Amino acid sequence: MEKIRAAVIGVGYLGRFHAQKYAQLEGCELIAVVDPSREARERVATELGTRALADHHALVGAIDAVSVVTPTPVHFPIARDLLAGGAHVLLEKPITETPAEARELIRLARERGRVLQVGHLERFNAAILGAEPYLEAPRFIECHRLAPYRERGTDVNVVLDLMIHDIDIIQTIVGAPIESIDAIGTPVFSEEIDIANARIRFATGCVANATASRVSLKTERKLRVFEDEAYLSLDLQQKILTVIRKRAEPAAAGGLPVSIEERSFDPGDALKAEIESFLACIRSGAEPVVSGEAGLRALETAIRITEQVARNTPPRAKRTGT
Repeated sequence: MEKIRAAVIGVGYLGRFHAQKYAQLEGCELIAVVDPSREARERVATELGTRALADHHALVGAIDAVSVVTPTPVHFPIARDLLAGGAHVLLEKPITETPAEARELIRLARERGRVLQVGHLERFNAAILGAEPYLEAPRFIECHRLAPYRERGTDVNVVLDLMIHDIDIIQTIVGAPIESIDAIGTPVFSEEIDIANARIRFATGCVANATASRVSLKTERKLRVFEDEAYLSLDLQQKILTVIRKRAEPAAAGGLPVSIEERSFDPGDALKAEIESFLACIRSGAEPVVSGEAGLRALETAIRITEQVARNTPPRAKRTGT
C-alpha cells in the first residue's frame, strides 16, 4: 500500500493530538481535519499544513483511514458514512451512544472488510502491557480512576467518561461473562453522575470493584489484581508495576514469605502506539487490539452500571432560599 490517506474529524483537545500523530508518522499523509468550529479546524490545519473542512461528507470515498474524535452522539452517523465509503475507522470511546448503533457499525465494517478500532487508550499503557504475562486467573480486581472536576467531558456521566476505561480492562483481563452488577453514584457538580462505584461479579467467581470520580482533589489511576498466589499493583499514571508473589521456597529467618518485584516503564506515547497499531492493522488485515466488539462489550456494561446507579440514586433535593 502507498501512503495511507488519513483525516481526523473533531479537532478539539484530544482530536488535535490525533492529527499531530498522523502528521508525524511515515507511510501516512494527513489530508484533512474536520470540525464545525472554524477556529479549531483552521488552527490545527495551519499548524500541520493540511486542509480544513467544516463537514465530513467531502471525505467519503476520498480517504483510507480516519479518527473520529467528536462528541459521542455523532459517532454513529459519521462512522457509518465513512465505513460505507470504504474508510477504516478509529472511533474514540465510547463507541456509540447505544449498543444497536455499535452493532450496526460492526456489521458494516465486517461487510466492507474495514478495520473498526475503538479508542480505549489504556490498552496501550506500558504498565498494562507489562502486566500481561502475570495475569492468569484473577480472583479480585480493584480500580480507582480519580480526576479533578473539569467542564470538558461533562456532557456524559462519569461511567461513560472515565470508568469505561477500567470496564474495558477488567473485561479483557477476566474474559468471562458478567453474572451481576451492583452500582451506586451521584451527581455532585454537574447534572450527570460525577462519582460512581460498581461491583461486578463474573461467571468465574472473580469480583471487580471499580470507582470513578471526576470531583477529586487529585488525579489517580490505579489497578490492583489479586490471584491465588500473587498480587499485582499497577500505577497507570506513573507507569509502575509491582508484583508480589508467594515464595516457592520457605523464607529465610525473619524474611518475608513473598517476593516483591517492581518495574518502572518509560512513559512512552500511548496515543501514538494506538494509531500506529491501527495503521498496521489496515496494512496487514489483522484484528485491532480494541475491536468494535470490545467497544460494544464495554458500552453495554457501562450502560448497565449507569442504569443501576439511576435506580439507586434518590432524586436530587431542590435548594431553597433562605
